[in-house]
Amino acid sequence: MAMEKGLYQAPEGLEALAAAEPDIEIEIEDPESVTIGMDGIEVEIVPDEESEDDFDANLAEYMADGDLAQLVGDLIGDFESDVASRKDWIQTYVDGLELLGMKIEERIEPWPGACGVYHPILSEALVKFQSETMMATFPAAGPVKTQIIGKETPEKKESAERVQDDMNYQLTDRMQEYRPEHERMLWGLGLAGNAFKKVYIDPALDRQVSMFVPAEDIVVPYGASSLETAERVTHMMRKTENELRRLQVAGFYRDVELGTPDNVLDEVEKKIAEKLGFRATSDDRFKVLEMHVNLDLPGYEHKDEDGEPTGVALPYVVTIEKGSMTVLSIRRNWDPEDETHQKRQHFVHYGYIPGFGFYCFGLIHLIGAFAKSGTSILRQLVDAGSLSNLPGGFKTRGLRVKGDDTPIAPGEFRDVDVPSGTMKDNVMTLPYKEPSMVLAGLLDKIIAEGRAFASASDMKVSDMSANAPVGTTLAILERTLKVMSAIQARIHYSMKQEFKLLKKIIAEYTPEEYSYEPVEGSPKAKKSDYSNVEVIPVSDPNAATMAQKIVQYQAVLQLAQGAPQLYNLPLLHRQMLDVLGIKNAAKLVPMEDDQKPTDPITENMNVLRGKPLKAFIYQDHEAHIKVHMSAMQDPKIQQLLQMNPAAPQLQAGMLAHINEHLGYAYRQQMEEMIGVPIPYSEEEDAKLPPEVELQLSRLAADASQKLLQRNKTEIAAQQAQQAAQDPVIQMQQQELQLQAKELELKEKKLMSETAESADRLQIERDRITSQERIAGLNAAIKVQTDDKNRTAEQEMEGVRMGMEMAREMAAKPTKGE
Repeated sequence: MAMEKGLYQAPEGLEALAAAEPDIEIEIEDPESVTIGMDGIEVEIVPDEESEDDFDANLAEYMADGDLAQLVGDLIGDFESDVASRKDWIQTYVDGLELLGMKIEERIEPWPGACGVYHPILSEALVKFQSETMMATFPAAGPVKTQIIGKETPEKKESAERVQDDMNYQLTDRMQEYRPEHERMLWGLGLAGNAFKKVYIDPALDRQVSMFVPAEDIVVPYGASSLETAERVTHMMRKTENELRRLQVAGFYRDVELGTPDNVLDEVEKKIAEKLGFRATSDDRFKVLEMHVNLDLPGYEHKDEDGEPTGVALPYVVTIEKGSMTVLSIRRNWDPEDETHQKRQHFVHYGYIPGFGFYCFGLIHLIGAFAKSGTSILRQLVDAGSLSNLPGGFKTRGLRVKGDDTPIAPGEFRDVDVPSGTMKDNVMTLPYKEPSMVLAGLLDKIIAEGRAFASASDMKVSDMSANAPVGTTLAILERTLKVMSAIQARIHYSMKQEFKLLKKIIAEYTPEEYSYEPVEGSPKAKKSDYSNVEVIPVSDPNAATMAQKIVQYQAVLQLAQGAPQLYNLPLLHRQMLDVLGIKNAAKLVPMEDDQKPTDPITENMNVLRGKPLKAFIYQDHEAHIKVHMSAMQDPKIQQLLQMNPAAPQLQAGMLAHINEHLGYAYRQQMEEMIGVPIPYSEEEDAKLPPEVELQLSRLAADASQKLLQRNKTEIAAQQAQQAAQDPVIQMQQQELQLQAKELELKEKKLMSETAESADRLQIERDRITSQERIAGLNAAIKVQTDDKNRTAEQEMEGVRMGMEMAREMAAKPTKGE
């Protein structure tokens, strides 16, 4: 290969550097690999290839041709046995397709132009089933709703809303084929009794798909009970040469020569095409069998802990081109992390009426005989009417009608050449009878029985009294729709399995962020959202039709009118609006659970507007209660509310909201007394563990007494303070104070007068005492004079005592001083 000269010169000095480097030898022997030699070392570069150790590897690439040939022989034999086991079911299904009347039949027996009409009982029942089920399972808002796993929290509620919105977005907007495929599935389900959905990742679309597979294309052993436990599940596919080649080039199938397609339809395909009015004699597509089967492949055996083969067959998906008997791929069919090797499910089975084997019965099997009998009788009645209106008969050979032999139009007269006699002697009509009334009655009887059996009859509303209780109406609906309700419950279950498969794929293979901005939360929480919730169909398995759902809610509303305090009326009305299909039901009927924390002023405004209120545990409940009580006691607000007929309801709503705040405030006070936070859950039916409840009860018993005493003291102080601020009490207190002052003055005056009397009395006593002492002194002096014989010492003692007494009297102050 010639090398072009570079556009720019190489930097200087590279020549010397290159000369110092060893020579590099490049040898290309295999175009798929390159060998590079340098300093005696050879390095072989081989492009990345799939290894048999890769879990998703195509094992058919590594198995011996002999093993593959033996495997194909065994699997094709099993497939033919499975097809033979369902022969009776498929034959009834194929024969019944004609009764749909999709093909206009030009009959030549018993005469050309005989009636070829089909009675529409089968088509009618099928169209009704498809329409009713489609409306129930795929409303305009989407077919998916969510169910929270485990304990319900605000975060999980937001996750559930995001998952529901995303799943409905996927099924309605991104997967544009889902609704048409779902409608086709319902048609095939009602007709054949079986329909299948295949859920997988489509590499061409780079997303998940859920495609309808007709019942005749899924072959399962007739004795199997379900897809999960079936020994084999074979999907018969038709692929063009280009589709198959693209899969081979992509590495999904082995790149082997397959030759040309057989270009032959099997008997079932031919009959189905003929019954539906198509001309199909050949098909230039390859017939591919995708078999989900348990195998014990040589070289890939199941081994025990010691590495010894156990002989246990493992689940694989084997794809075979039937015409050339060639294995295209063999892939493992279990999760890599699953040590139990449970089979991965790719198909969902929808059943109409379960039968004796795997395949269920459809309308063809149930009312096909009614449709065939009704068609026969209807044709007889029409033919009898035709013969009666345009009878045939015999005429003499010489009788000729001038012109043509076309039927005579109304009001038309034609010339006739009569050979002899009168015309009536030359013509004799056959004695055709009018259509039989007995036959017509029998037709009505057969069709009525068929409709009742298929639950396709319309309930006559005129037969029901307008004043009949809702319970009676509900009982009639339940009896009429019992069979359809059971079918809807089976469809609900199958759709739930389908949504689980779709949810798993979406959660694993979609990007981390939403492709649109969710209503709640962060758009980066996608995978965590899907792990918190389950996805279920929006349809109700307990009610087959909207009428049945409405009657059920009407019965509940009647019960609620008798005891409204027992029911959550906003929730009941919102659910009723959802059943009726009213948009924005959350805005029409707001509920407490929809409320967000707001300030007390906004809450007062919401009360006046009749909106629901909700208190939250972390709010300042005492502040909220003060604001609410002030608003209720405001005279201007009270004056305006007196003219409002809804004032009692508004007042009741405010009091209920205040009580809610009061309950939270009491809770906070109890937590303060206990010293630990009390477990809390927003769920009404949340339960505490028995040991926690027992310990909490004991702590609450002591704390409640302490709280009671504290509240009593606070209330007494508040009452005293409020009483002190009462004007009447204040006047009474002032009067008591004046009376106390008057009493005090009187007491002081009395005490003063008493003290003055006591002083005079004391002075008088002191005077008397002084006089007595003086008298005694005089007596002593007189005794001293008269008694000459008294010694001088005695006389001096008497004088001294008298002088001391005089000094004491003189020194002692009076009380008045």
